[in-house]
Amino acid sequence: MPFQRNATLRSVFFATLCLLVAFPAAILCHASDSATLFGGKSKKQATPAAPTVPPDVIVFTNGDQLTGTFLREVGGTVSFHSDILGDINVPWAKIKELHTNSKMAVLTKSVTPTPGKIPPNLPIGTLSIESNLITVHPENNAMIQPIPVADAQYIVDQATLNKQILGNPGIFAAWNGAVTGGATIVQATQKQYSFTGALALVRTVPTITWLNPRNRTILDFTGSYGKITQPAYISEGVFYPATNTKSSIYHADAERDKYFSPRMYALVQAAFDHNYSQGLDLQQIYGGGLGYTVIKRPKQQLDVKATIQYEKQNFLNATDGVNQNLIGSTFAGTYLLKMPRGVVFSQQVAYIPAWNNTLAYSATESNTVAIPFYKSLSFSVGTLDSYLNNPPPAVPPTLRNSFQFTFGATYAIKSKY
Repeated sequence: MPFQRNATLRSVFFATLCLLVAFPAAILCHASDSATLFGGKSKKQATPAAPTVPPDVIVFTNGDQLTGTFLREVGGTVSFHSDILGDINVPWAKIKELHTNSKMAVLTKSVTPTPGKIPPNLPIGTLSIESNLITVHPENNAMIQPIPVADAQYIVDQATLNKQILGNPGIFAAWNGAVTGGATIVQATQKQYSFTGALALVRTVPTITWLNPRNRTILDFTGSYGKITQPAYISEGVFYPATNTKSSIYHADAERDKYFSPRMYALVQAAFDHNYSQGLDLQQIYGGGLGYTVIKRPKQQLDVKATIQYEKQNFLNATDGVNQNLIGSTFAGTYLLKMPRGVVFSQQVAYIPAWNNTLAYSATESNTVAIPFYKSLSFSVGTLDSYLNNPPPAVPPTLRNSFQFTFGATYAIKSKY
């Protein structure tokens, strides 16, 4: 029967095909199981997880215990990070025990770290702190005499120590500061708009406070521009043309400090000023001098500076003999205060006399208060008062004093290194 023979052939064909497919799969499965049995790796076998480093442990004098990460110790205050509490600062007097599983370096009060050189015989290893004694466990198991906690000026991790002493941040790294902006726009009988902005950047190397600074770079810019437009109009048959009143004030400066002691430094600077209200087109200052940090605390700092400089004054619509080339000085002070709740107050005062023309002196004062309200954003309120003793003759007469009040939003710039 042809039909039955065809059906039988089809059955044999499909049976043979199934064997050809199933046999290699069985061989592969058997090979995989055999490889696993004799120590080989199977694709189904999970890769073992990397071992986790145990957390550091801090035990307080009241018996409470906290796990997390030991960050540093500076001047008798221990910084510790907890996943629950975040970063906390604890004095030695409240700590009964402290055990770390990461390598830390202990710098005693007798050690003065210098840039580019790790102090010799520096104790580095995991730490056990009990009974006001620090025991360092180095990798080579060498015996190190316990160190009293009162003698430990700094305790930092080895990676941070190497980076801060041996490394140098790139040109775009380690900058900190703030940028501020504000605007006013009025559309009424008169049209008015004004814009204010400021940028303040500081980079200090090393970037941490427990090492003496090597150098510092400061960049500042403040500016405001405004315009009031009064359209032309006719009143009682008299035509009054349109009027425009403009204000334009800006200040920019750059400073480079080179420290030769923890508080004393040499500096070079450049400064540029423009004040349309005082008829000053551009004042340029280039000079150098000395600076000294009078107050250096975690929450406040005061610097005083004195320079010898070349100064050039160009005035708007100036007649012969009005523009001046001067030899003078700048006597300045900068003050920074960190108040509770993150509020920051900063002040800059400068007196700029000229030695070859005693009447060509000027002075400036700026004050700023930044009040944080969301993450890196703050409300900013500030004043800028400038005095120019020798403005050129003008109609109406130019006032010698110029005062600005600004209000805006500030964004904190925190660059990592």
